[in-house]
Amino acid sequence: MDWLPDFAAAALAAILAITLHEAAHGYAARALGDDTAARLGRLSLNPLRHVDPLGTLIVPGILLISQLLVSGRVEVMFGWAKPVPVNIMALRNPRFGMVLVAAAGPAINVALAFAAALLLHPFQGPGGDNVMDWIEGFLILSLIGNLVLAAFNLLPIPPLDGGRILGGLLPPAIGVPFIRLERYGLFIVLGLLFLLPMAVPGFDPLRSLVTSVVLPTARFILGITGHGG
Repeated sequence: MDWLPDFAAAALAAILAITLHEAAHGYAARALGDDTAARLGRLSLNPLRHVDPLGTLIVPGILLISQLLVSGRVEVMFGWAKPVPVNIMALRNPRFGMVLVAAAGPAINVALAFAAALLLHPFQGPGGDNVMDWIEGFLILSLIGNLVLAAFNLLPIPPLDGGRILGGLLPPAIGVPFIRLERYGLFIVLGLLFLLPMAVPGFDPLRSLVTSVVLPTARFILGITGHGG
C-alpha cells in the first residue's frame, strides 16, 4: 500500500484546512455579535461538525483516487465543508460584519499556508527518512491545499466567501439582489468547475486557478519564508 502515506497526508491536510476555515467564520461572527454557530454547536474544531457529504467526502475522494490512479501520488486536494450558520442581522454592523466574517475563512487558510512554509524548514533534506519525508509531504500539501481553499472561496460567487465579500462592499441596491443569488450558488459553482470542463475542451477554471493564482502565491510564500526562489 504505497499510496497509504500520501492518502493520510492529503486527508489530514484537507481536514485541518476545511475545519479551521469554517471555525474561523464562527469565531469571527461571535466576536462581531452573532452567537448562532455557538448555539447550534458549530463553533467547534471537531471536523465531524463541519462535514458536507459532497464537498468533504465525495469531491475530495474522487480527486484523491484519480490522482493516485493516474500518477501514483497526491499533488493537490480540493473540497469544502458545511457552511457555519451566520445570522447577518445579529452582527453589530450587518453589512461590513458580513465582509469580515466571510474574509475570516480565507484569511486563516493563508495564515496556515505561511505556517506550513515556516515549519517546512527542518524537514527538508536529501530524503531517506520515512517519517521526515512524510512530514515534508504533509506540509507541502497543507501549503498548497490551504491556498487552493482560500483562492476557491474568494471567487466572487455567492455563497462563496468572495461573493459575500463583494455583496457587502457593493451599494445595497446592487449588493442585496446579488447576495440573493446564494440559492443558485452551488449549481453555478458545480456547473462552472465540473460540468462545463467536461463539455468544453480546454476549459478548466480550477486548473487555471491553481496554475495562475495558487502556485505563484505558494512560490511567493516560500520565498519570503526563507526557502529561496
